[in-house]
Amino acid sequence: MLRDQVFRRYWGASTVSMFGDQVSSVAVPLTAVLVLHAVSYQMGVLTALEWLPSLLFALHAGAWVDRRGKRRSAMILADLGRAVAFATIPLCYKLHVLTFAQMCIVTFAAGALSVLFTVSDGTLFMSIVQPDKYVDGQSLLYGSRALSLLGGPSVGGLLVQALTAPVAVLVDALSFLGSAAQLGSIRPVEPPADKQDGVTAGMRFIAGSPIVRASLTGVAVVNFFNVMFQALFMLYAVRMLGLTPGLLGGVLGAASVGGILGSVLCKRLTSRHGAGLVYVASCFVFTLPRALVPLAPPGHRTLILLMLFTSCFWSGFGVMVLDISSAAIFGVLIPGVLRSRVAGAFQAINYGTRPAGALLGGMLGEMLGVRHTLWIAVIGGVAGSLLLLPSPLSGFRMPASET
Repeated sequence: MLRDQVFRRYWGASTVSMFGDQVSSVAVPLTAVLVLHAVSYQMGVLTALEWLPSLLFALHAGAWVDRRGKRRSAMILADLGRAVAFATIPLCYKLHVLTFAQMCIVTFAAGALSVLFTVSDGTLFMSIVQPDKYVDGQSLLYGSRALSLLGGPSVGGLLVQALTAPVAVLVDALSFLGSAAQLGSIRPVEPPADKQDGVTAGMRFIAGSPIVRASLTGVAVVNFFNVMFQALFMLYAVRMLGLTPGLLGGVLGAASVGGILGSVLCKRLTSRHGAGLVYVASCFVFTLPRALVPLAPPGHRTLILLMLFTSCFWSGFGVMVLDISSAAIFGVLIPGVLRSRVAGAFQAINYGTRPAGALLGGMLGEMLGVRHTLWIAVIGGVAGSLLLLPSPLSGFRMPASET
């Protein structure tokens, strides 16, 4: 597939952006923890603001993109806007005017632009890749994501340690410029604009599709508790388990090793067992290993690192297989002219639960303690996976690639 110039540049844009995102996934929260001395509830607020735009804007963004029809242009606009937003963090830090309020504003603005990018991206992918190559194409994209998970957090942790967290955020700002340049160099033929249906078309499609509806129900619960977990993980690792930013980056990078393995094996797994069954199983592989984090005993450095590496490895494997299989399934089931609206509706609910999860995590962290809250997040994530077992999703097979 990389012989095709259009796909190669699209893939290159995604790869550059994902690497920068992984750097900032470490640098932004560590800026709050190390520079602004944020506490549990503030970390919950910051994480919630990253996902709140999905609840507020995703439904309308999907409808707007489908009516307008120019998905590639919308993605370029989103890249440029995020580059500017993140660049203000190191700038204000150097000027000694960086505040937690500004971090919140930047996080919210970048989240809103990410919504625009995400609802456009699926349709652009389907415009470039043939249906019988969906799993292959998604495997390449998520393979890049796995590699970014390997290098990004590790580099992010080292940059934070060497240059300070705010300066490390600059890497993400530059990555968005690289992504915009790559997208600007391609001209794929996109589905025509559709001005007949409104913002509810995506919701109606989801309600009428048992497989997509079941998927949304399960992963919305999983992601609610996943974000609760993420809101407190770095705080717990740094302050209670005593990890340095460099070690933390290395631990997070372990997820990419599992992710790379997942991207390599996903096609084989879906061909043998069916994409739907693999999707359901990967939800458990994603959520169950998280239990090793609150189980890690403070004060035992070697055992802590071993348990956290194991947790990140298997969670990385699970989420990678989950993402690839779900993207391929939805590519088959969702009509091209509806993809942005369905993506917007799906994201509004799936990502819309995340701010509540982050806020609840921060509140429970203050009330019950961080470790107990992490346990609640782990149990809730497994419960979300259980919701998928009785659904028709587990019996779905890709019609072209699995016959």
